[in-house]
Amino acid sequence: MPDKKSSSAANTKAIILVGGDLRGTRFRPLSLNTPKVLFPIAGKPLLSHIIEPISKIQSIKDVLIIGFYENSVFKNFLCECREQFPNLNIKYLREYKALGTAGGLFHFRDEIKRNNPEKIFVIHGDIICSFPFKEILEFFTKQQDYYDDSEAKAVVFGIDVPKYLASHPHTFGAIVADKNNKVIHYVEKPESKLSNIINGGIYLFNSKYIINKIAEVKHSKDELVDDVTNVDPIDSDVVSLENDILAKLPDDGGFYVFKSGSYWRQIKRAASALPANDLVLANTKTDNSSQKCEIIEPVFIHPTAKIAASAKIGPNVSIGPYCVIDEGVRVKNSILLENVEINEDSLVLYSIISSDTKIGKWVRIEGTEIKANDPVTYFEVHEIKFSKATILSSNTFINDNVYVKNCVVLPNKEIKVDTKLEIIM
Repeated sequence: MPDKKSSSAANTKAIILVGGDLRGTRFRPLSLNTPKVLFPIAGKPLLSHIIEPISKIQSIKDVLIIGFYENSVFKNFLCECREQFPNLNIKYLREYKALGTAGGLFHFRDEIKRNNPEKIFVIHGDIICSFPFKEILEFFTKQQDYYDDSEAKAVVFGIDVPKYLASHPHTFGAIVADKNNKVIHYVEKPESKLSNIINGGIYLFNSKYIINKIAEVKHSKDELVDDVTNVDPIDSDVVSLENDILAKLPDDGGFYVFKSGSYWRQIKRAASALPANDLVLANTKTDNSSQKCEIIEPVFIHPTAKIAASAKIGPNVSIGPYCVIDEGVRVKNSILLENVEINEDSLVLYSIISSDTKIGKWVRIEGTEIKANDPVTYFEVHEIKFSKATILSSNTFINDNVYVKNCVVLPNKEIKVDTKLEIIM
């Protein structure tokens, strides 16, 4: 068995799964302009919230982003990351088609195995949490297989959410573990409640082990494709980490759960960006001392934003670059993207205002409060027409004296009259 100290310092890679265009429909209309993983939460792209804590792990030098977006989507982001994190080699690998959460790992296995990493982190790109990578690495090293005294082969980040799962067991993967945190059963989206611990979307694997496990599944699927007696359609290139792999890992031993009571949120639909923003702001230090307006923390304000002294901002507000907020404006529990203009005496509550949007005078724009740990909204609203947030897409114009409540407005629209509970297309 390798020495624990040297093992913890061994070469580790990080892989971030970002999906792609075929899987971004739930985040519309925001994804029409910005991929979900690049949407700014508390002033930073969602991916940056993952990469920043990765950069603090000395054993990680390579970060691979795997998805089905066009390469051009990440061009500017990658340039910024390489300047911000010079210690990391960050690369985007584009799948030739949507390959599932494990298919891309197999397809790019040669790139993953380059430089012989002992361990690999695999992280879903649509989550927000404390990202305890250091703690998970230490946990992995300390765990000894309960049966044969070998090191752990896999660790899953588990979130303890007991009060939600009774009514929503089918929303996430359920993890059943023994008193030693060894996973003895895993079911993806079970029909009934199995455990209080859900899959938090972060994994640490022994690299050789997980690539071999995916290869086994791929081989089994290839055999089914060639089986003339099989009548079910199968795409052997598509492999699901959750459905095809994790359920089999308990049989091998060495599969553990790192349990956490950390804040955690998966961003599925557009409205879920608001409670995610609240969580990050609540756990981030910001300096707004240069601002003359009234601020109720927590608030993020980009340095280029211009805010009148009589405006009142917060709590739980993120304001992007080049925004202009006029006298008497009130903004609460909202996200403003780049170059938003809000004219005097207007109010914005529980809303997402996309880039290049102009809001007139004496306008009221509001959604319904979405609490970060609300047991109803935690698992997302299933239909966009029931969105609790008001979402204005880019290049929207709201006329003076208009009231907009719980609406979703697609890009390049002008709202001239009061509007409630509508999708404006």
